[in-house]
Amino acid sequence: MAVDVHGPIDFLLLEFPGDRLTGDTARALMDLVERGVIRVYDLVVIEMGPDGSVRLLDLARPEAKELGVFAEFAGARSGLLGDEDVREASAALRPGTVAALVVYENTWAVPFVAAARASGGEVVASARIPATDVMDALEALEATA
Repeated sequence: MAVDVHGPIDFLLLEFPGDRLTGDTARALMDLVERGVIRVYDLVVIEMGPDGSVRLLDLARPEAKELGVFAEFAGARSGLLGDEDVREASAALRPGTVAALVVYENTWAVPFVAAARASGGEVVASARIPATDVMDALEALEATA
């Protein structure tokens, strides 16, 4: 029986000040999808009110147009992201913010994963270093050079 090969699946929670979830971020995400770098499985936009109330924004509603290209991800719900995941993500947000919670597959890695599997390779450890940590470390190295 053939097994479908997939790339690693990641999730990303991007928090923005309440009025700053712009089309620029969504356009960059859509570019990655169109180029086949990633495949979006789930995308949920969460609004944390100033009073701490939580609301999921329905990307299919006409007023979602204010979110620009994010509205084009309406219906991106695979089932990988559950209600508990959304609750946990909401708990990480600050009042007065809006966030995009994205679950995506790194499709660029599929040929690599397939080749490794065909050779009997198995992942025994994996980690992700957040981009901000890398940028901070590089800045610190530059400052000492």
